[in-house]
Amino acid sequence: MNGQPSVQADEQATGGHLTVAFQGNPGAYGEIAALHALGSAGVPHTGVTTRGYPTFHEVARAVEGGEADYGTLPVENSLMGAIHQSIDLLSETELHVIGEVVVRVSHCLMALPGVRIEDVRRVISQQPALDQCTGLIRQYGFQPVAGHDTAGSAKDLAARGARDEAVIASARAAELYGLDILAREIEDEPFNYTRFMLLSRHEPAPLDVPHKISLVFAVRHTPGFLVETLGELRGLNLSRIESRPRRDRAWSYLIYVDIEGHPQDPQVAQALAGVLRKASYAKIIGSYPRALETVG
Repeated sequence: MNGQPSVQADEQATGGHLTVAFQGNPGAYGEIAALHALGSAGVPHTGVTTRGYPTFHEVARAVEGGEADYGTLPVENSLMGAIHQSIDLLSETELHVIGEVVVRVSHCLMALPGVRIEDVRRVISQQPALDQCTGLIRQYGFQPVAGHDTAGSAKDLAARGARDEAVIASARAAELYGLDILAREIEDEPFNYTRFMLLSRHEPAPLDVPHKISLVFAVRHTPGFLVETLGELRGLNLSRIESRPRRDRAWSYLIYVDIEGHPQDPQVAQALAGVLRKASYAKIIGSYPRALETVG
């Protein structure tokens, strides 16, 4: 899917009608994040237009090239863990993370109008969604079929007209593509949330609200040096820490850390300066308002 030119940059600066890119089709959980992300980040606007792209890289390119004013990327799911493709992309792009939004993932089983759950033989969705709904799939003996994404599977079913198939997707996808919901909240575990980050070409204006800082760094392969570097962060609340293989150097790793705190706080500023001094590579991915509630 190719994006169209976005609103003008001066409209972005003054809070006009803004475009937010996401990965997937309308009705995807990424679109739900895109609809709420500007509000969560405190970005002034008069309205939001969402625009879907096939891949995470294309979302980032749309923002970099001005096709979209902002973009959303999923970075972790409360059940499945980190979404590594997005995390790797954040370390490579020059875009700034300026906000986060947490989406409640509530799956629905949907089919064409008039189809009963007893008529269904196959259920189609993105593989993680299928994995999160194994109880219902086993209960009815459905054949699971992996699709590219949740909302895309709903869109395809509406176009094909297959009456022995169902899809797992959001309630919004059922509404957009004219499908009937056969069952709601079918996920195995109710504690199912996905965290999205909001990307911008511009650094955000400072806000006096609870903040997070996302940092990525690498250290020399020297005994004890990683522990010593992490020691610079003592006394701070680390809400997330993860290592990822570097894609430009074998057997070398990047450390991703989320810190709760504002960069203008003296203790936080001192800790960040300590990490930056010790690390062989370091990048602050973003400083942004912490998500205090979920959407969806």
